[in-house]
Amino acid sequence: MSVIITLTNQKGGVGKTTTTATLITGLSLQEYKVLGIDLDPQGNLGFSLGLDIENTATIYDVFRGTTKIEDAIQKTEYGDIIPSNILLSSAELEFNRSGREYLLKEALASVSDQYDFIIIDTPPALNILTVNAFVCSDHLIVPMVPEILSLLGVSQLKETAQTVKKFYNSKLNVLGLLLTKYNKRTNLANEVADMAAEIAKQLDTTVFNAKIRSSVSVAESPAHGSCVLLYAPRSKPTLDYIDFIEEVLIRSKVAQKKSKPRK
Repeated sequence: MSVIITLTNQKGGVGKTTTTATLITGLSLQEYKVLGIDLDPQGNLGFSLGLDIENTATIYDVFRGTTKIEDAIQKTEYGDIIPSNILLSSAELEFNRSGREYLLKEALASVSDQYDFIIIDTPPALNILTVNAFVCSDHLIVPMVPEILSLLGVSQLKETAQTVKKFYNSKLNVLGLLLTKYNKRTNLANEVADMAAEIAKQLDTTVFNAKIRSSVSVAESPAHGSCVLLYAPRSKPTLDYIDFIEEVLIRSKVAQKKSKPRK
């Protein structure tokens, strides 16, 4: 059975898609079978990994029932990807039937056993797409930049996660908060890191030890249809992301063991 991890933060510009693409790629390079799903109507995950997101089946077509999920999966050197595009922006109005929170969970039922990990990128909003991701996930990872507004966004996310856990998915777990665009030499970064640790406690989790440093290579890699791990393998963010991926593997395995009932 696959481990399903969602990257989430309703604040944009926190490195969520970059982190999603890097996690998918890093796990694939370690020979895990990985499926990435883009739930952001901007379609940045598929685009940043070199996919044509306009002339192909997307997760939107899967939700509408016009395409089987197997036919929406694109094989790439980075792992399998289900892309999205701007058509998904109508989801809030179009998918209004009872049980719409389970659209993604129902769609994944036929393929989840084929993967070790399913990694989901979400839009910068707490809408029905984000709720769908939360409902089917085992774990959440919350990327955030060391800024006060990013910190406030995490506080708001806490309420949504708790609601989903109470009514839809009791196994939902916050794997950790990830600081991105980090510069330890600034006072603000250190202050926000301390405050993030306090918010993490409220979410019954911790901040990842790995902190992703800034580099122009992170911004350049999507333009080349690549992940920073491969585009700039010796860059500081790549080294940080390698540490982060190892933490994800350790934490997700520990969390899976903790969730098993005692005999």
